[in-house]
Amino acid sequence: MALTSAIKGVIPIAPTPFHPDGRVDEISLDRMSDFFSGAGIDGLTILGQLGEAPKLDHAEAVAIARRVVGRMSVPVLVGVSAPGFAAMRALAREVMDLGAAGVMIGPPNTLRTDDQVVAYYRNAAEAIGPDVPFVIQDYPLTFSVVMTPAVIRRIVTENPSCVMLKHEDWPGLDKITTLRGFEADGSMRHIAILTGNGGLFLDFEMERGADGANTGYAFPEMLVDVVRLSRAGERDAAHDLFDAHLPYLRYEQQQGPLGLAVRKYVFQKRGIFASDAQRKPAANLSAQGKAEVDYLLSRIARVDPRARVAP
Repeated sequence: MALTSAIKGVIPIAPTPFHPDGRVDEISLDRMSDFFSGAGIDGLTILGQLGEAPKLDHAEAVAIARRVVGRMSVPVLVGVSAPGFAAMRALAREVMDLGAAGVMIGPPNTLRTDDQVVAYYRNAAEAIGPDVPFVIQDYPLTFSVVMTPAVIRRIVTENPSCVMLKHEDWPGLDKITTLRGFEADGSMRHIAILTGNGGLFLDFEMERGADGANTGYAFPEMLVDVVRLSRAGERDAAHDLFDAHLPYLRYEQQQGPLGLAVRKYVFQKRGIFASDAQRKPAANLSAQGKAEVDYLLSRIARVDPRARVAP
């Protein structure tokens, strides 16, 4: 199931479950895989920023990939971002041998010029091999690397194995419009554009030409429904559902480990994770924060019963 530019729909970014002592929780990992399979998703991404990939060693990352890829019936993408190309290549080749559909690569925060960004992706594509489909992760809020539409066009043009953009610029609606304009005028081949940022702008991103969502959110079923309704032209229904989730979605989108703590807390309340633990360095959700999340979930549940979770 090699990733192609025809991919559409929702590809959630999976968090990694841990025991309170920091060990990977394999039982919760299996339960999470089964949960996503039942949510109507079109693919799954593991070992991304949300998956706390930098806190894992190589053997742990490969073991997680082996377990998830072996359990899923949809394409699985694996984050392989690394400080050096040797580590990136080693992980990319191993997970592809396990049956992964492609890999996601984010830029290091040392890149400052357009030429540096383009050269980095050229070198990364060469390192992992031309047979490995890859995703550009455009996330300037975290990586501090700005990729203009023209830079993305250069990367796509130079690298046939680039098949998808994970678009997480903010503000970024006009960037989607510009990239789709490049396709329309023939100056860039088609690639899939799936969006991140927790789905915070998904309602309008779909209208600008996004193919779906490639993001983490504690209710991926909502993302699936919003994408489906948007593609069917049911604009008001898509916005009504999205708006019901927006207050909690905003709360979950707090930057860094605190936002992840919120999401893991809800995964625990939904019975997916046994624990909301993160690996250190970590952030803990305070009792007041948990009460605020519970309140927000109760408000969603008035419209969407999937938000009714155990106290």
